Amino acid sequence: QVQLVESGGGLVQPGESLRLSCAASRIIFSTRLMAWYRQAPGKQRELVAGFTSGGSTDYADFVKGRFTISRDNANNTVYLQMNSLKPEDTAVYYCNTRGRFAPWGQGTRVTVSS
Repeated sequence: QVQLVESGGGLVQPGESLRLSCAASRIIFSTRLMAWYRQAPGKQRELVAGFTSGGSTDYADFVKGRFTISRDNANNTVYLQMNSLKPEDTAVYYCNTRGRFAPWGQGTRVTVSS
């Protein structure tokens, strides 16, 4: 079964950190490049961070130096460590593959507010 389940979101103050998790079905995790996306209210979904075919990672300019994507191959899980959070990071965060998307999960909501 193709499945993506995100968790770890919440309400935090500016400057704080969160770590998001994405449990992926094995067929997705083992065969596709994984990435994190987000969708802020009234905006289109956008790429935040992802793994590349060269075995590296890349990040959107607006999170470079603050967010880190990582993976646990044994548990088919992708993480997004988010530091120095800003109010503009408020969004629903999703994981998915790069390119041809799998069915989207429910996402996890991140709210950054004082």
